[in-house]
Amino acid sequence: MLDIKVETENWQTHVRVTDRVLSDLVHRIGGEDDHFLVVQRIPDIPGTYVQVWHEHGGDYQLERRSGGPATHRRAMIGEPERVAGLMVRWAREEPEWDAGVGWEDAGMPEEKPVPGLPDEIREQLEEQVRLLLRCGYGTVSDLAEAAEEHLVADGVRPVTSEQAQQLAERLWLERVEEQRQWSDTTDADRLERAFATLDERGITAREHFSCCRSCGLGEIHEAGREDARGFVFFHTQCTQGAAAGHGLSLYYGGFDESAETTTAVGHEVTAALREAGLTVEWDGSPDRAIELSPLDWRKRLVG
Repeated sequence: MLDIKVETENWQTHVRVTDRVLSDLVHRIGGEDDHFLVVQRIPDIPGTYVQVWHEHGGDYQLERRSGGPATHRRAMIGEPERVAGLMVRWAREEPEWDAGVGWEDAGMPEEKPVPGLPDEIREQLEEQVRLLLRCGYGTVSDLAEAAEEHLVADGVRPVTSEQAQQLAERLWLERVEEQRQWSDTTDADRLERAFATLDERGITAREHFSCCRSCGLGEIHEAGREDARGFVFFHTQCTQGAAAGHGLSLYYGGFDESAETTTAVGHEVTAALREAGLTVEWDGSPDRAIELSPLDWRKRLVG
């Protein structure tokens, strides 16, 4: 698998794909509402990506960027095979992956200087953004939006979008550097694997799903396969509790809403969690949430 995330014009997102899948996506683009791909690394490095635009009958416009506007380059390439090969080599971080391409300056305007934030405001924003980073599910854009909105009151907006973006990018990169030191398997990794196993077995399993228990229960039926027997999820408030060191509550059930099916799903979920190496607390009652505690919550950023 390539450690990349691919986003398309038609709102599809592909995470950790093979080189074959990436090549297929390059060959596919060109139709209505499906003209481009944007490819970022995992974890995302702000301002670092490759992207390609194509209309049927024309060449492919391949672009790369590795920092500020001055690093943005573009080239016109005729064959999708060559485009796909270059993007795969970029994803693999191969030395001189872009050699032999006639790159030219994309002419992106220089970014304007961003005024610094007052210390009191900056400290409040840093605390909130670091909590969201520990949760591990947002993108840099999500964090910037949260920072911009965090202190809005009575129509007063003390933080501009540019200030919020700059702060989010700085703290994101700090967390990425911290994450590079995680050579072991984290509990968040174990949970992700357990949920993937359950999903394959017909239990719709969703992380960081919806805003609360009630909304999650109302939305989970439409979130998975039509033939799913049951579900398990935790919502965003649960994630924040885990990130703060308080363990994690999981909500589960059967789609036929019977106590028997809910209990059976609960046993299936707890078995998968224990098989993944997690510590599970559950008394077998269909009326009680499944608890993961203690929990070492280190969720790897994707972006």
